Amino acid sequence: MDHSSPLAERMRPTSLEGYVGQKHLVATGAPIWEMLESRLLRSFILWGPPGVGKTTLAQIIAEEMGVPFYTLSAVNSGVKDVREVIQRAEESRRSLFSSTDIPILFIDEIHRFSKSQQDSLLHAVEKGSIILIGATTENPSFEVIRPLLSRCRVFVLKSLSKDDLDELLKRTIAEDPVMKEYHFDVQETDALFAASGGDARKLLNIIELLALSAEAHGNKKVTISDEIVANLIQQSPAVYDKGGEMHYDIISAFIKSVRGSDPDAALYWLARMVEGGEDPKFIARRLIILAAEDIGLAKPNALLIAEATFQAIERIGWPEGRIPLAETTIYLACSPKSNSAYKAIDRAIDLVRKSPPYPVPIHLRNAPTELMEELGYGAEYIYPHDHHGHYVPQDYLPEQIQGSKFWQSAENAQEMRLLANLREMSEPYQTGNEEKKL
Repeated sequence: MDHSSPLAERMRPTSLEGYVGQKHLVATGAPIWEMLESRLLRSFILWGPPGVGKTTLAQIIAEEMGVPFYTLSAVNSGVKDVREVIQRAEESRRSLFSSTDIPILFIDEIHRFSKSQQDSLLHAVEKGSIILIGATTENPSFEVIRPLLSRCRVFVLKSLSKDDLDELLKRTIAEDPVMKEYHFDVQETDALFAASGGDARKLLNIIELLALSAEAHGNKKVTISDEIVANLIQQSPAVYDKGGEMHYDIISAFIKSVRGSDPDAALYWLARMVEGGEDPKFIARRLIILAAEDIGLAKPNALLIAEATFQAIERIGWPEGRIPLAETTIYLACSPKSNSAYKAIDRAIDLVRKSPPYPVPIHLRNAPTELMEELGYGAEYIYPHDHHGHYVPQDYLPEQIQGSKFWQSAENAQEMRLLANLREMSEPYQTGNEEKKL
């Protein structure tokens, strides 16, 4: 390794043993570990914030498999480049020892590929002449065409935890040949890890800046404290980079300001993104997620307004699109908040993952054939519209989990009205008032 190369490049691991973070994917028994162990790779997309090891993981997989590794950057590659690299990959496959060994094509920032570029990948992925590994910081369900996405697994990578960052810090000090020339005095790490924001590249860049700062003062002692790190960052402020460095920091501050009902702070972070050249559709999508996750049932119209904002941006373009973005940002920030729907679906998903696939109760099943009717499918289903208030109590959950509750209402006027409506419909059946039932 060239000692003059950046620290982040020098510390790039070449095996899973040296890979920091993402234990849910690479630990023994985890999905990527199993693929490597079985030597049966399938195309997949790595989705996560910058600096968490997407590119490194793809390179390690290729190294572990011993197959040709081709790379394309979505920023500067066209359809012609895609076809040429696929052709080279298909030609190289003939020289591989095993028929299950398939060349890997890694596409960085696959979310930047146009539809036609993504279409050009489909045939090769379908027939298995390449293993596609895509890396993206954007939600693949928004940015990757459905036919391609349906042929790929999606692995979500997480920001590095404090433990991960601490492990990387210790490894860097102990193993990097350049850093070993310095004497590190690690006093505090809170500011260092906070400034890193779960991004390994940021962490290593700050460490390198600390070392260079010590060198500039004529010594080899590098002190890491909260005060020193804070001063260093103030002297070397990062500019907004929609491709990586501060992308997730700014959008995180924006989301938290809206969630925290501070319209002025939200507008400030919105302005930072606007001036930084952020994709307005990216911001609009975050507003849609905010409306559903953080406002939710407290004001359901928020979701409609956020969706309308996305459509408005598509129709009027830029720079006028900043106006509906600002309008919706203020509206969402000033709206009552509830995450009850968000928590409810996660509770339901958690139960589904922990439970066997219980059969649908027979009275809820569809009966499109005579045989199914004979078997009693749907026979005991009670049609609610035939009853008072268009409601009648019956079991809708599998027998094994009857009584499970997933939605817990938040204390806001809208959800209180929803609860009151449920109580009003069910009350006659709880009190035994036969007249109200009829």
